[in-house]
Amino acid sequence: MIRIAAVGDIHMGPESQGVLRPAFETLPDCADVLLLAGDLTRHGTPDEARVVAREITDLGVPVVAVLGNHDHHDERPEEVTAVLKDAGAHVLEGEETVVTGDGTRIGVAGTKGFGGGFVGRCAGEFGEPIMKEFVRYTRRCADALHLSLKRLAEQDCDVTVALTHFSPVPDTLAGEPPEIYPFLGSYLLAEAIDEGGADLAVHGHAHLGTEHGMTSGGVKVRNVAQPVIGRAFHVYHLPG
Repeated sequence: MIRIAAVGDIHMGPESQGVLRPAFETLPDCADVLLLAGDLTRHGTPDEARVVAREITDLGVPVVAVLGNHDHHDERPEEVTAVLKDAGAHVLEGEETVVTGDGTRIGVAGTKGFGGGFVGRCAGEFGEPIMKEFVRYTRRCADALHLSLKRLAEQDCDVTVALTHFSPVPDTLAGEPPEIYPFLGSYLLAEAIDEGGADLAVHGHAHLGTEHGMTSGGVKVRNVAQPVIGRAFHVYHLPG
């Protein structure tokens, strides 16, 4: 079995240094890779990113991450990304990577994603330019995720995971106010996952949501926001 550890929405700041490190140091015994599903910092500052970096440096397993909306708040996502990469993490935005864990090839395609809502209750590319851009931004994220998954399909991976911050399905938002669903995810991400092909999709963002969901194409979706899973990370087992 291939062991995928994942967590999102850890929202680290200077006073939380060292909180997750003891649990993360157990990863080589229980997981083949650690996926970080965005909102790693509170306000997206490089100083906060350095706190995260110290938590994930030299863990003994590969670390793959996407950024979340909090990681963009200070408008320095490139600097946050650079800090995490210097710590050894693969930080993805419309990209893919293949990591090796316990002799297996694990393909991860990642994007932050964005909102827009779900079939029957979603925003459309109509009206004011700013509304059109809202939806087009999500579509660009989804298209990049789709292409990344397609490229992974050609790389002989044992498993493939789609990593996002925003949710691809409404299932894992259950518990959140329905009024804010359009700001928590988009069906376009699920379409990209189903068309590109994945064995598992993980996301964060919805703190009051539900862990388990599924795309219409049958891909398992897991909300790994830390307030949802209630632990430093959760490990999912996939057949190799």
